[in-house]
Amino acid sequence: MSDMNQFLRSLTPTQQVAALFLIVFGILVIASISAFLFTFRESRNERDEARHEELRNFRKLLATSWFMVLVFWIAWVTGDTVATVLFALISFFALREFITLSPTRRGDHRSLILAFFVVLPIQFWLVGTEHFDLFTVFIPVYVFLAIPVASALSGDTHRFLERNAKLQWGIMVCVYGMSHVPALLLLDFPRRNYQGKGAFMVFFLVFVVQSCMLVQHIVTRNLKRPPSIPEISQSFNWYPWALGMVVGSILGGLMSFITPFKPGQALAMAFIACVAGSLGHLVMKALKRDRGVTAWGQRGMSVTGANGLLDRVDALCFAAPIFFHSARWYAG
Repeated sequence: MSDMNQFLRSLTPTQQVAALFLIVFGILVIASISAFLFTFRESRNERDEARHEELRNFRKLLATSWFMVLVFWIAWVTGDTVATVLFALISFFALREFITLSPTRRGDHRSLILAFFVVLPIQFWLVGTEHFDLFTVFIPVYVFLAIPVASALSGDTHRFLERNAKLQWGIMVCVYGMSHVPALLLLDFPRRNYQGKGAFMVFFLVFVVQSCMLVQHIVTRNLKRPPSIPEISQSFNWYPWALGMVVGSILGGLMSFITPFKPGQALAMAFIACVAGSLGHLVMKALKRDRGVTAWGQRGMSVTGANGLLDRVDALCFAAPIFFHSARWYAG
C-alpha cells in the first residue's frame, strides 16, 4: 500500500486525474455488466414486481452516473475553456426545462431573453476568466434587480410578483448553482500545493453527494418507513436522511487524500455538501409537486422517474455553491 501511495504521489496532477477517471470508468463498466447479467437472469425467471423495480432503479442510477462521469471527463479532457462552455450548455438546457414547466406570458419575453442570452453567458464568462468575486454577486445582486425591471417595462402586471419570482428562482438554481461546478475546476490552493487538481474537488463533491442520496434511497426502500413530509415526497424520511449524512460524511473523511483538506476538515466539507445537496433535491421535489409533475423534461407528466436533465443535476446545483464558497473561505 505504501508503494502504491508513493507511486501515485510521484505522478503529475494530470496523470493523477487520469488515473482517477480510469478507476471510476472501470467501476462503472463492472457495475453495468453486472446489471445486464442480472437483467438477463430476471428475464428468464419470474420474480416479484419489487425485484424488477429495484433493477429498474439501479439502471436509472447507473445511467445518471455514466452521464455525470462522461460530462466531467469531457470537461477535463477539453480544457478549462471548453469545460466552462460545456457546463454553460447544461445550464441552458436545465433552465429551459425549468421555464417550460413555469407558465409565462408575452410580457416575460424580455426577461427570458435577458436570462438566456445575457445573464447566462456573462455568468459563465466571469467563471472562465476567474472573476470569482464578481461572479458570486452578479446574479444575486444585479440580475435580481434587472429581471423585474425588464418585466415592468413590458407593462404587464398580471401576477407580476409570481412570474418574476419563478424566473429568478430558475436562474438561481440552473445558472448560478451550475456555474460553481466549472469554478471548482479552476479553484487553486497555493498554500496546500494543490494546483491543477480541481477535477479531484469536483469528483469529491459529486461522489459524497451521490453516495449520501444512494444510501437514503436504499435505506428508505428496505425499511419502508412512513414519509416524514408526505405533502412533498413519499420517499423522504428523516432516519434514512440522517444515515445518508453519516455515510457521505465518513466517505468524505476517508477521501481526504484527494483534497487539500485534512481528514476532519474533509468530513466537515462532505457533511456540508450532503446537507445542501439532499435538502436541495427535496426543494426541487416541492417545486415539481407545485407544478403537478413527477419529473422535469418533456415527459414530465409521466411517472417514470428522473427523465429530465434537471432531475440529474438538481442536487449538484444546490451543493456546488455551498461547497465552493466553503472551500474558498478555507483557502483564504
